[in-house]
Amino acid sequence: MRITRIHVDRPLQAGSDLRLPDDAAHHLAVVLRAKAGQPLVLFHAGVEAQAVLVQADRKAVVAHVDSIAVVERESPLQIHLAIGISRGERMDFVLQKSTELGVSAITPLFCERTEVKLPAERLQKKMEQWQKIITGACEQSGRTRLPRLQAATTLSACLAADTSARRFVLHHRSDSTLAQQTAKPASVLLLVGPEGGLSDNEIRLAQQAGCSPWTLGPRVLRTETAPLAALSVLQYRWGDFC
Repeated sequence: MRITRIHVDRPLQAGSDLRLPDDAAHHLAVVLRAKAGQPLVLFHAGVEAQAVLVQADRKAVVAHVDSIAVVERESPLQIHLAIGISRGERMDFVLQKSTELGVSAITPLFCERTEVKLPAERLQKKMEQWQKIITGACEQSGRTRLPRLQAATTLSACLAADTSARRFVLHHRSDSTLAQQTAKPASVLLLVGPEGGLSDNEIRLAQQAGCSPWTLGPRVLRTETAPLAALSVLQYRWGDFC
């Protein structure tokens, strides 16, 4: 039987009892109908705990932490994905799969061709939804650290704040490939546009800020396909994909 993994937002200590977060509690008690005595794996900030449920009902779900261990499954390549906000489930899909592929940070971008209108209240709800998707992807994939979800911002603000050693902008009209890059960086910024791609002005801005253009091949990939293909290539070339 597959043991459920749950992220908790506080340090883990062997021998302690821990009341689980509301979302996790609902999933365990209502969806999975978990009972006292069921084993769990809890994780927080690189620490993984073997635990067992001691209470699982509508009032509370509580786990007893039996043992803890430092467990690192992060890629040696820190990847910051800056991605244009897209419509519907496309953005959710990218966040989920990029987390599985090992990104260390994600910044949603408002670009010139962003079609989604997000006033402040709706944006806040979206950020909460995206954080839950990232957390769920970490629980599923075995990661013990959550990638940072940065505040949604503009392209220029993102470029000004980023400190990655190397920067790339996906640009299907370029003929530059990753094979032409030789030096292995410790960290990378990967910039990807929304539906319709980045405008010529945004690509110029990115290149002026030190982003190398990068094409993935002769075919035009959708906004939810391109970052996942690029992340896989980066992890194979400089990360932890065999």
